[in-house]
Amino acid sequence: MTDQPLRLTLRRPDDWHLHLRTGAMLKAVLPFSARQMGRAIVMPNLVPPVTDMARAETYRREIVENLPAGSGFRPLMTAYLTDHTDPDDLERGFRAGLFTAVKLYPQHATTNSAHGVTSIAHVHPVLERMQAIGMPLLIHGEVTDQDVDIFDREAVFIDRVLTPLLRNFPELRVVLEHATTEEAVVFVRQNGPSGRIGCTITAHHLMINRSSIFAGGIRPHLYCLPIAKREKHRLALRRAATSGEPWFFLGTDSAPHPIGAKETACGCAGIFTAPSAIELYAQVFDEEGALANLEAFASLNGPAFYRLPPNEDRITLERSGHIVPDVLDVDGKDAVLPFRSGERLDWRVVD
Repeated sequence: MTDQPLRLTLRRPDDWHLHLRTGAMLKAVLPFSARQMGRAIVMPNLVPPVTDMARAETYRREIVENLPAGSGFRPLMTAYLTDHTDPDDLERGFRAGLFTAVKLYPQHATTNSAHGVTSIAHVHPVLERMQAIGMPLLIHGEVTDQDVDIFDREAVFIDRVLTPLLRNFPELRVVLEHATTEEAVVFVRQNGPSGRIGCTITAHHLMINRSSIFAGGIRPHLYCLPIAKREKHRLALRRAATSGEPWFFLGTDSAPHPIGAKETACGCAGIFTAPSAIELYAQVFDEEGALANLEAFASLNGPAFYRLPPNEDRITLERSGHIVPDVLDVDGKDAVLPFRSGERLDWRVVD
């Protein structure tokens, strides 16, 4: 890494997969993403979920009202797909510029997914409408069958669900979100040139493998869904993210939970990376000798897939290092622990 630059300026990145929550948690975590990112695809798995235009408008207003003064951050809203989603409402929201995409959670696949899709067959009319209007489908790519090992659920989903989905809806544009496996990388590379599929990769899946969760004991703050996989999968993800290939782009899946909800008998899935998101990615790209490809991954590939212009303003990273923030107070009662809290990263955003 000694021949890499000391400063790096790139177009302001976007986060194409972000959890902001609501209420006090939203107020606490939003400034971190707003400081670094120009836009973010905001996940709709609230309680109750964001399933229609009315709820999306209310949620978007809450986000905008809590932005730091002078922030140019733009939330891109998504609709939570259910077996009963109204395609007319989706189309109205998409044409009005309210909805950017639709999120498919298989039922019970992750946090707040109880209302998710029980079978792709139940949402064929919605997918047909989305295909016709060019509205992207964002997929949490895991099967939920209890007879499938948790570490195999993404690969099985690709075979059982995603492959026939692309075949049955040949014009549907799809993002396979937070890829965690070598199988996902291979699938996206095979189908990426069609322009129909994109793929987000998180910073934490580039940095941890499944052994990390058990290093010296159970580490609940490294538990997420999809769960981290074997080392060979982490290495495949690092090669994909840093390759410069246009179908891979930044999506943190930053997911804050109160410490008490993580450190408990049945802890929540999610890793909070927003406080140091771009610095985490820069660390990985630097280690791979691929800083020249960071701007494409962070700032160009995502907008191209979503048919949006890249951000015009820039951010600068400096190899002076910084310490990841410590515990974040939420409301005086709850707190959140950032990923790599208290550790030093080689890069920091220059204000």
